[in-house]
Amino acid sequence: MTGVWEQWDHVKKIDPAKTLHNRDSYAGIASTGTDAIILGGTTNVTESSVRSILDALVSVEIPVFVEPTYHPTKFHHDTLTGYLIPIVLNAGDRTWVTGAHHEWVRSTETIDWELTHTVAYIVLNSESSVATYTQAGCDLDVDDVVAYAELAEQILGQQIVYLEYSGTLGNSAIVAAARDALSSAQLFYGGGIHDYESACEMASVADTIVVDNVLHEAGIEAVEATVRGATDAHHES
Repeated sequence: MTGVWEQWDHVKKIDPAKTLHNRDSYAGIASTGTDAIILGGTTNVTESSVRSILDALVSVEIPVFVEPTYHPTKFHHDTLTGYLIPIVLNAGDRTWVTGAHHEWVRSTETIDWELTHTVAYIVLNSESSVATYTQAGCDLDVDDVVAYAELAEQILGQQIVYLEYSGTLGNSAIVAAARDALSSAQLFYGGGIHDYESACEMASVADTIVVDNVLHEAGIEAVEATVRGATDAHHES
């Protein structure tokens, strides 16, 4: 399963703690053209809420990953492709660097490492809940971000580097510089993508865009517009 994300232009993240828009269904999200679905959120995510969404996605054919902010105890589900475990490189609270990970490994009898992958996060919006939750140091210039990206790939051996602007559209020049600094790792970008134009802009400087809140706030049609933006950006590049 290693490297499946290399084919992803667009990913839809679903927050299990939030409701869908109007009459949207979880299964309908897979028909938007997105390349994969990630279930994950910063707070109030439970194993039972995740598993209920996995149940609803059982018929979809695209990869479905879980990004746990809880301690998963059950690994096997017909829908589940794997876990993406976040490591927040600029977290002030070491819980989100190795602490929660150590406790999970220590307290879990059987972990299927074939299904478990890590994601090196760099959190860049100081006003976001994830920055508050992890006590992230977000006052970073382009050289800081590039250094974190290189550290993630070259020292920590990470295959995915994730620039998380969470809730606001990021600096495209910083995103482009981080992508250019990577040799083979995939650069994910998330934050503020809400329509065709914002998706196209950020997809032109990142390998993969992750679209989050627009699903819960505006619905599946808005997600489809972001898929078109990501597709057009990568066809033009």
